[in-house]
Amino acid sequence: MNQLTLFKTMRISTCAKCFSVLLFSLVAIAQANAAEFRVIAKLPLAGSTKWDYLSFEPSSNRLFITHGDRVDVFDTSEKKLVGSIPDTVGVHGVAIASKLNRGYTSNGVSSTVTIFELSSLKVLGTLPTGKKPDAIIFDAHTNRVFVANGDSGTLTVIDALASQLVGTIVIGGKLEFEAVDGKGRLFVNVEDKNVLAVIDTEKLAVTAMLDISSECDSPTGLSIDAAKERLFVGCRNQKMAVVDGLTGSIIASVPVGKGCDATDFDPFLKQAYASSGDGTLTVLNTETYRVEQVVQTQTTARTVALDPLHHVLYLVAAEIEAPAGEGVRPNLKPGTFQLLTVGIPDNEPASARASTLIWQ
Repeated sequence: MNQLTLFKTMRISTCAKCFSVLLFSLVAIAQANAAEFRVIAKLPLAGSTKWDYLSFEPSSNRLFITHGDRVDVFDTSEKKLVGSIPDTVGVHGVAIASKLNRGYTSNGVSSTVTIFELSSLKVLGTLPTGKKPDAIIFDAHTNRVFVANGDSGTLTVIDALASQLVGTIVIGGKLEFEAVDGKGRLFVNVEDKNVLAVIDTEKLAVTAMLDISSECDSPTGLSIDAAKERLFVGCRNQKMAVVDGLTGSIIASVPVGKGCDATDFDPFLKQAYASSGDGTLTVLNTETYRVEQVVQTQTTARTVALDPLHHVLYLVAAEIEAPAGEGVRPNLKPGTFQLLTVGIPDNEPASARASTLIWQ
């Protein structure tokens, strides 16, 4: 076989493989759009009924569950807890820096960040923050961690390589969820001002305050389509606003459940999700801006994390012991904390079908 013939053969083979991958992707998307999400598993977890944000680390299939005075680490492949990060009283969030083998927790009671090793879960140290640190995120563009201090109205900035404080950014207001675009921009919900603060993660400066009050009251949940600079903002007036991160214009607004506290985005399926405490998960088609489905989850399941490889969503919830007044979180029944898995049953990996789960 001469070199020209060999080259043509290799090119045809490569094209065939590319076509196969493209076809597989298109079929997967078509199946996902045709099927419906539902709660496919529930698993009781020991411990208190206090929690906040969830974070997922794809390379290890680990879900980090903030759980009162600790962070529980759940292996979604093995379907079991594999460890915990202790002494994180009042923990709100976990930032994951996979490439550095580091994780960071925001501890609301002690106003500190705990630094730990992702692989071993070993605690490496703590750093002080502003008052009541809430959301926390790692920016791979600058190798910095940004901690949103809910009561101080500031961001504490940590150099993730040196594990040192490098600055404080004053924003003002009650800071909630954060999102980064990977290009040097950080977005922060300012809940009591109905704005999105935009931060330059290199210069550590506020560059804009995007007013979203025309559609969004009390922004809480936040996620991003970094490729298109679109933000998905969960709002307490039962809306999810889609915001242009460059201009601040509101592209679309759709109804969601009551008590929305988190959103997430799947770039493969082109869907955004809004989890609400009333027991609903809203699924938005991000191409048409139409609500494709409202999944019935469980009352109190207000936060969500996406496994972007298997296109599965995780939420936690607990049973209500006694109803509460408007705007007040209810008392929860001890011993009822559990993990919910939401997915498309036909596409669920075989490894997720463990006999220990309660199938719906």
